[in-house]
Amino acid sequence: MNVQLLFHTLMVVIGLATSEIYASQTGDTPQQLKSDCERGSTLPCVILGMRYYLGEGVKKDYLEAETLFRKACDGGDVFGCAPLGEMYWNGTGINISSDEAVKSSRKACDGRWADGCFNLGVMYYSGRGVEQDAVQAAAFYSKACYGGRAEGCFNLGVMYQEGQGIRQDAVQAVDSYKKACTLGQATGCTNLGVMYAESTGVKQDAVQAVSFYRQGCSAGDFRSCSNLGGMYAQGAGVKQNNGQAIKFYRKACEGGNPIGCFNLGNRYRDGLGIKQDNHKALQLFRQACDDKVARSCVNLGVMYERGAGVKQNNREALEYYKTGCDLGELKGCDYHESLKAGRQGDR
Repeated sequence: MNVQLLFHTLMVVIGLATSEIYASQTGDTPQQLKSDCERGSTLPCVILGMRYYLGEGVKKDYLEAETLFRKACDGGDVFGCAPLGEMYWNGTGINISSDEAVKSSRKACDGRWADGCFNLGVMYYSGRGVEQDAVQAAAFYSKACYGGRAEGCFNLGVMYQEGQGIRQDAVQAVDSYKKACTLGQATGCTNLGVMYAESTGVKQDAVQAVSFYRQGCSAGDFRSCSNLGGMYAQGAGVKQNNGQAIKFYRKACEGGNPIGCFNLGNRYRDGLGIKQDNHKALQLFRQACDDKVARSCVNLGVMYERGAGVKQNNREALEYYKTGCDLGELKGCDYHESLKAGRQGDR
């Protein structure tokens, strides 16, 4: 069983997150919104801009959306500034302008709109439009988190975990991941589960780890599904259950998580909780190996060397052992050298 560790990559994609604003006047017609906007009311400009951006009730028109967002932003409405910054950052229907993205996002953040603060955090972290500054990135992620932006909480947790731009503090990382998870950010739940499982910044608690993995899995983070399968396989924090382990490994694998495929392959190879099937195991190991799971490549090598589920082929075995070795799995290096020398040890 292989449980994945923390996900250390920050969320650095800026996207529109103004659904609560958009929902506030969804009953108004485009004509009514346009009339209110022209009379100087800024929120209808934002709502109508979102409709043009999404193509809902009107023909999609990014230039019209940009015009409406800018009118709202220039009128002091931070709800218009954040999506305007997103459009300039991503080049959504308009030319990319990092300077304009920074300017609009700063207006939104200064107006205490969390989306703008998150956008600025991304900009300072990546060094695009501003000089790269991890300290500033952490500060803006903290503001975004305080304002309820889940991705801001997650990124702040990663920076606490890694000590990037802020003093390394596992306890604070736990707190940030917990906020992200509570706000529905699946990866935050997964990282929180790992920290409870590994006793990092919090007292070890397998039951809590299972709970957070379950939340992460339900919310669509398939790493959580694989880890949850591992907990069922071990009987850690939950009653041991091979059937449940297979269920969650399969869900993870079908969701594109290679560790889930690797774990499921082990179950088919060993016949644990499922009918033994070397052909299926081989398929799953190959899938995970293609996604750079080193141990899966080594397992493929062993199956080719033994002729398990496939015609025996030492040349293929050597290739897969080397791939596993190159990916950092020492067993792959050992097996490659021993097979190359004509030795067949315990695999």
